[in-house]
Amino acid sequence: MLDSELLSIKQRFGIIGNSDLLNHAITVAAQVAPTDMSVLVTGESGSGKESFSKIIHHLSPRKHNQFIAINCGSIPEGTIDSELFGHERGSFTGAHEARKGYFEVTNGGTIFLDEIGEMPLATQARLLRVLENGEFIKVGSSKVQKTDVRVVAATNVVLIKNVDNGKFREDLYYRLSTVPIYVPPLRERGNDIDLLFRKFASDFAERYRVKPITLTDDAKALLLKYRFPGNIRQLKNIVEQISVLSTKSKEITAEQMAQYLPSQNTSLPALYRNQEKESLSERDLLYKVLFDMKKDMNDLKKFVLEATQSDSPNKDLIDDHRSLFENIDTASVKPRQQKDEPVLLNYKTSDSDVYEEDADAEEIQDITHVTEEEESLSLEKKEKELIIKALAKNKNKRKYAALDLGISERTLYRKIKQYELEDL
Repeated sequence: MLDSELLSIKQRFGIIGNSDLLNHAITVAAQVAPTDMSVLVTGESGSGKESFSKIIHHLSPRKHNQFIAINCGSIPEGTIDSELFGHERGSFTGAHEARKGYFEVTNGGTIFLDEIGEMPLATQARLLRVLENGEFIKVGSSKVQKTDVRVVAATNVVLIKNVDNGKFREDLYYRLSTVPIYVPPLRERGNDIDLLFRKFASDFAERYRVKPITLTDDAKALLLKYRFPGNIRQLKNIVEQISVLSTKSKEITAEQMAQYLPSQNTSLPALYRNQEKESLSERDLLYKVLFDMKKDMNDLKKFVLEATQSDSPNKDLIDDHRSLFENIDTASVKPRQQKDEPVLLNYKTSDSDVYEEDADAEEIQDITHVTEEEESLSLEKKEKELIIKALAKNKNKRKYAALDLGISERTLYRKIKQYELEDL
């Protein structure tokens, strides 16, 4: 897509930003718009998924017909079938007259189904029939009706995991995701955060008839580092608060900005992605295993060191591997045992604690051998392997490799340079 066409779409639909991930999503939406293909828009809550459904509708031949946006998570399970497909008079308590559903009303138009992952299984079966055959049946009726509706769905969860858990139909998932569009979260859009801040500041200054707020360099740097779990919606709320409450000075410092940013956990691994309402991904589980392994190794070192502080026959063997214990916190080591006391090795099984008296040198040697092997594992090594695999999978197309890794393209470039992978 030409830059002029991309800019025209952004201006028409009020989209602000220049990040590569955002531009890619807009390009895909514009390319698929003239067709009747189903589209699944994925992304975190508050990232602006509904804007892409409007792009698809208004750039399609259906643009002169009706467009309806429906939040599936906000409709009670007992009434969602009636809302979507309509009902006949007397079909249930309170049905005093017949009602047309959204699929009948928007015949020839587009329906945007937000939070599609919250749709009940029974309703999913009805939706699949509409997508497959263009047919539906009203609640309380036996008459099959036809409709020509394009469906654009959106979700902030990983639907394939819901499929594995039996919460979402597999056939419907593949029918909806004919063309997937990924909308990046705000934290992966780089300087778009500053552009959006200035736009919101100007809008609120006009609304409340005040001078627009500006940021010092330190405040801007702090804003760009923030993860924004609430995405664009959260940023807009923060700008509105500052615009109204900052009466003394309209130039916001880093100290003032910090008062408006909720605290967040900054001790996460570089590739960690915050997935609300989702189970841990394979990559996150790997990090957890590695952290637990490191803790277990440190505990094992402390235990073996305690066992060898007495005059046991194993002391000389452990002295030969003293480098393994250099980083141990000696303050946590138990007091030295008396010479006539037996050395107890305590290891835990699934049901009970087992103690073995006077472990021989061969057992301790096995422990130190395992320790040396496990010490070679590191987060950097695993991170490098993941990046190499992602690049190979996507034929060195870094934009798509970054999507697979769940990081921004800018972060991927930095990692490639850090691990000297430019020649791959």
